[in-house]
Amino acid sequence: MNAIVVYESLWGNTAAIARAIAEGLGPNARALSTAEAVPDTVAGADWIVAGSPLFAFRLPTDDIRETIRKKAAAFATPPDLSHPSLRRWLESLPPGAGRSAAFETRIWWSPGGATGAILKSLKSAGYAPAARGKRFRVTGMTGPLKPGELDRARAWGAHLARLNQ
Repeated sequence: MNAIVVYESLWGNTAAIARAIAEGLGPNARALSTAEAVPDTVAGADWIVAGSPLFAFRLPTDDIRETIRKKAAAFATPPDLSHPSLRRWLESLPPGAGRSAAFETRIWWSPGGATGAILKSLKSAGYAPAARGKRFRVTGMTGPLKPGELDRARAWGAHLARLNQ
């Protein structure tokens, strides 16, 4: 199975979840940032699992990222804005065929969600949703992840792998 887990991560939490999902999917799965998941890398993927942090109750927009960039000095750890947003990456995703799933990192009380928008974009590109979106929790805007979330991500990745059998 050729699986990739694509992520947007500003403080490393979503990247850590993506790596854990890839571990659960199996040895041929790779976790890639939106900068690394170029069209040639994505071509032929049987599975695309994509995820991002949740900001302003949705998949981050360029305006949200710009606001975060302007406030970067206020954070103990500066955000990594060097890679494209997942929203931009999805807009440029070439047509394909295969299965898809989506995840997000979020504070537990966030009323909105990003997984629906992610799955809709993946489906439009030809990657049929095979599972409901999954939410992983952080303790605050910049993290860290809540205890046990990496284990949950690995288990979810293993669940997705079983769906492919």
